[in-house]
Amino acid sequence: MSVTIYHNPSCGTSRNVLAMIRNAGIEPTIVEYLKTPPSRETLRDLIAKAGLSVRDALRERGTPYHELGLGDPALTDDQFLDAMMAHPILINRPFVVTERGVRLCRPSEAVLDILSQPQKGPFTKEDGEVVVGAQGNRVR
Repeated sequence: MSVTIYHNPSCGTSRNVLAMIRNAGIEPTIVEYLKTPPSRETLRDLIAKAGLSVRDALRERGTPYHELGLGDPALTDDQFLDAMMAHPILINRPFVVTERGVRLCRPSEAVLDILSQPQKGPFTKEDGEVVVGAQGNRVR
């Protein structure tokens, strides 16, 4: 199975998603999007395939979102994409691409919906929340 994660190693959610992918026995292609941002076309495609609006793919916390006035309802998708290209930290994460689809994996356990391989064992997120039980089954 081919899996790609658009990853930020400083983000707990992104680290949890990467760990769940690996818990399924998959070593994904890791794109550290702050170092190597996706092209505008790739980003637009990821957002569309995830079933999101461009606005939904914007990250507010810890970004220049407010300073750039991105809360303005008059802004267009192209203006949001321009901002994301100029400031990749505005791209919400992590996006994961598999043969079963594309998801913005927030919450992190959303990745389980698009992995074709089951979890190999239990998984507990960094905050202590158990999401996969001893038998490799999703807890909730």
